[in-house]
Amino acid sequence: MPKILTQAQVDQFHNDGYVFPFDCLTAAEAQTCRDRIEAYEASIDGSISKYVRIKCHLAFKWLEDIAQHPKILDAVEDLIGPDILLYLSTFWFKDAHDGKFVSWHQDSAYYGLDPHDVITLWLAFTDATPENGCMSVLPGSHKWPDQKHEETYDENNLLARGQTIAGLDDSNAVAMPLKAGQFSIHHERQLHPSGPNLSDDRRLGMSFTFLPTRVKCVLDRRTAILVRGKDDYGHWDYDPRPRYDLDPVCMETIQHWIRAYADPEVPQEAVRG
Repeated sequence: MPKILTQAQVDQFHNDGYVFPFDCLTAAEAQTCRDRIEAYEASIDGSISKYVRIKCHLAFKWLEDIAQHPKILDAVEDLIGPDILLYLSTFWFKDAHDGKFVSWHQDSAYYGLDPHDVITLWLAFTDATPENGCMSVLPGSHKWPDQKHEETYDENNLLARGQTIAGLDDSNAVAMPLKAGQFSIHHERQLHPSGPNLSDDRRLGMSFTFLPTRVKCVLDRRTAILVRGKDDYGHWDYDPRPRYDLDPVCMETIQHWIRAYADPEVPQEAVRG
């Protein structure tokens, strides 16, 4: 029996490639997350993404705790089983009227993971609406093979390489609005974008990429943390766990992967072909 999802929600995920919304944090807890993020940004006098973008859970102990929230891990277990690795986490911030967007893409095109039993969980720290650029999905597209992505390196595209799927018919796209503290889940092959923030406030959220321990990276050996269950496969090396916020060992790990994901010379699945 599922722990959090109903059987209908499990079926929807497998049929359509996404399911939402789920309550996780209270409005007050989501506001506390925003306050912590903005306090850090004030301390560096700039965007958090300059120093913390990929594997964000390694930068802040409180974020690692959120990644292991029982409601999050129970929902993940309902879809991929009890032995769970956290591979990536990413901040997705859009300031009011800043023009930032995310193009149509598949997460799977750049991960190089096999099999494709991988999910992305998107957690909102502020309300995410069509006006401020919430995510959309194309139902059923998770059943498609990996699509060809063009790397544009557009400065307004929040994706590291500005990767985009050109010429896509998105007439059947479905928006996934969330209240602050709620999360959505989508399959790694699900096609999805998000538009610019046309509102007068920031839109703050983040994604977590979870996978069962049986999944491996076919590009090279990569790193993750075990957040539930056991790992009987040994496909992954382990990231350092943050002892406290901004642990120097973890911050160096983050910088390594930021450079790797942006570097055209580092193999990614869409480039590898």
